[in-house]
Amino acid sequence: MKPDAKRVLPPAPEEAEPTALRRVAPMWLIMLFAVLCYWGALYFDAHGGGFHPQVYEPYQSIEEVATRQPRTPEGEVFAKGRRVFQVYCMVCHQANGLGTPGQFPPLAGSEWVLAPSPNRIIRLVLNGGQGPIEVKGQTYSAAAMPPWKDLLKDEDIAAALTYVRQNKDWGNSASEVKPEQIKAIRDKIKDRSDPFTAEELKGVPENE
Repeated sequence: MKPDAKRVLPPAPEEAEPTALRRVAPMWLIMLFAVLCYWGALYFDAHGGGFHPQVYEPYQSIEEVATRQPRTPEGEVFAKGRRVFQVYCMVCHQANGLGTPGQFPPLAGSEWVLAPSPNRIIRLVLNGGQGPIEVKGQTYSAAAMPPWKDLLKDEDIAAALTYVRQNKDWGNSASEVKPEQIKAIRDKIKDRSDPFTAEELKGVPENE
C-alpha cells in the first residue's frame, strides 16, 4: 500500500431504534398490590366512620357517637322521638319539618303542633286525619294522615310528639308530651275508628 493512499473505512452500521421490551410482571408483585389494596379497604372501612364528618376514632359510626354522648332523661326522649319521626313521619313531613307544598302540611311553626295542650294533635296521630286542614294560613285540601294507634306504643307517640314540639331547629318550643297523656286520650276514643277532620279537632276543648 502506498504511504499517501487514503484508507477507505467501511460505512458505519446504522443504529437500531430502541425498542421497549415487554415482560410479564412478576406474580408476587401483582399479589402484593392486591393485598395492599384489600388491606387499605379494610382500614378505611374500620376507621373511616362511614366518611361522616362527625365520626372519628375511637368511634366507628354516627350511631355510636350518638349513643356515647351524655344524656339527660329529656334528651333520651327527644332522641327516641327523632328515631320514630324518621321512620314513620319524615317521608311526608320531611326532615326539616316543612312538609310537602300542596300535599302535606308543615310541622315547623304549626299552630296545631304548638298548641298549649297536645290533646288535638294526639287524636290526630292516634286515629289519623282526613279532609282539608289549614296550617299557617294555607289550606291543604288533599291532606290525609294514617292512624298510628295500632302500630305505635304510647311511649313512641309521646316521644315523637315531644321531638316535634320541642325541635328548636324548626323554631318549635312547646311542652313535652307524656305517655300518660297518650293513654288517657287513647282510652277516651277507643271506640272510634274513623279519622278526625280539622273541624272535629277544633271542637275539642284545649284542656280536655
